[in-house]
Amino acid sequence: MGPRAGLKWCGKSRPQRGIDPVANRYLAYADDVNILAGSVHTVEENAEALVVATKEIGLELNADKTKYIIMSRDQKAGRSHSMKIDNSSIERVEVFKYLGTTLTNKNSIQEEIKSRLKLGNA
Repeated sequence: MGPRAGLKWCGKSRPQRGIDPVANRYLAYADDVNILAGSVHTVEENAEALVVATKEIGLELNADKTKYIIMSRDQKAGRSHSMKIDNSSIERVEVFKYLGTTLTNKNSIQEEIKSRLKLGNA
């Protein structure tokens, strides 16, 4: 799974066309965008394409809100890789919440189960 992008509307007219979510593997809900890919290299390519497309329609990527996670049972996957998008360094995270669900770099559901049990016991 790839970066989670924070997007901000910059005031240009609304687009008539959009990014093809099937071809580029984007998950989007409101201003939360996730890029899915099989490699860090593909995530970077798709993120750069997203930056270009968003600039065309008056949006900009907020690097401070943008994170990436590599979900793999192989914990060495992408460890030595740092990601830059549009000349901004992007932070790698081990865990993040997307639409209320906890996602981990180990692709494990254990943290989500713990979180839901904790909410149920509150």
